[in-house]
Amino acid sequence: MPAIPCDPALAREFAAQVVHGLRGAGHETYWAGGCVRDELLGRIPADYDVATAARPDDVRRLFGRGRTLAIGAAFGVITVLGPKNAGQVEVATFRADAPYTDGRHPAGVTFCSAREDAQRRDFTINGLFLDPATGEVHDFVGGRADLADGIVRAIGVPAMRFGEDHLRMLRAVRFTAFFGFVLEHDTRAAIERMTHLVASVSPERVAAELRAMLSRPGRREALELLADTGLAREVLTEVAPPAIPAARWQEATRIVAAFDEPDLPMALATLAEHAGTDVLARIPSRLRLSNREAKQAAWIHAGVVALAGPGDPATQPWSRVQPWVAHEHAAALADVIRARAACGHGDPAVAAWLTAQVGRPRLEIDPPPLVTGDELLAAGVPPGKPIGAALTRVRALQLDGGITTKGEAIAAALNGA
Repeated sequence: MPAIPCDPALAREFAAQVVHGLRGAGHETYWAGGCVRDELLGRIPADYDVATAARPDDVRRLFGRGRTLAIGAAFGVITVLGPKNAGQVEVATFRADAPYTDGRHPAGVTFCSAREDAQRRDFTINGLFLDPATGEVHDFVGGRADLADGIVRAIGVPAMRFGEDHLRMLRAVRFTAFFGFVLEHDTRAAIERMTHLVASVSPERVAAELRAMLSRPGRREALELLADTGLAREVLTEVAPPAIPAARWQEATRIVAAFDEPDLPMALATLAEHAGTDVLARIPSRLRLSNREAKQAAWIHAGVVALAGPGDPATQPWSRVQPWVAHEHAAALADVIRARAACGHGDPAVAAWLTAQVGRPRLEIDPPPLVTGDELLAAGVPPGKPIGAALTRVRALQLDGGITTKGEAIAAALNGA
């Protein structure tokens, strides 16, 4: 279950209370997984997971059915809801997984010890347990050494871990790139042999990993590692080599790395810059992105063509530039054009001008129209297409400073009718 917005201090306190409560009831219990990794790296965890010897029914009895969700109970997972702004904690009973039959879920689970539970997890750096009361770390998989050495290593036999859940291959890339670590040799070799299995992962899960990779530090490294392992051919088929020349891919990764406020649509628009709008349209459909993300990527792609090509937008009529500057995604477009210029693709002065325009007060960029359609109808402008054309013409005159009053707007509309 994804994390919900919360106060980091309250989330930490609540997660410690969950451990304390289970311990007080006689159950061996620890923080587990990514929160332990982040603690040891000096980072603030995004969320907290707890592993315990308590069975799911024990967890629900202890915290109450009103404060718990049993969505993952079949796999030994109960979600405990915290107080306001404290988030929630997933409490998982120590378990061993039966064979995976669908590339994502085990056929069943059996409850076991903490040591056995650690063996089923994905990477050594995510297989650690920590007692929040004492700070003691329990490491059954060599995760502390790999954290210290900056290594992402699959637990046990890499091919087995990736065969259980094919998405783990993308997670390996994300962790390696985000933390600036090295992907361990055998782990990488298994990914290179098994890239084709990613095609069976649901598009929504692949998209979630791409969002995480491309909106955080290390995104250029993530793209390069995707290409080097062969995963890019599977998840970014339309815009990764060999679909486009390797040199263009490399340039696109440089631009993506230069974004100030990165997100997936900005990255897709950049990666697909030379591939055409038809190609760009296929990616959101294949990954089942939201309509908003698909439209944003397409709009940014068109904006780069309109504003970052030959010619200086500062010399164009404001009415031609204003629809780009006043758009809800204008800041993202300005960021992309600035990043392109920083990488030698475009004029830095044009990028700086555009950024300045986007930062102007909203009323300056997008003043209220001088006249409405109803007012033009009342003044005698014919309905239908003429009214639409008149509104467009009058708006352009207003933005370019040719008219400043309602009367002038009506007169201009009537003169052009």
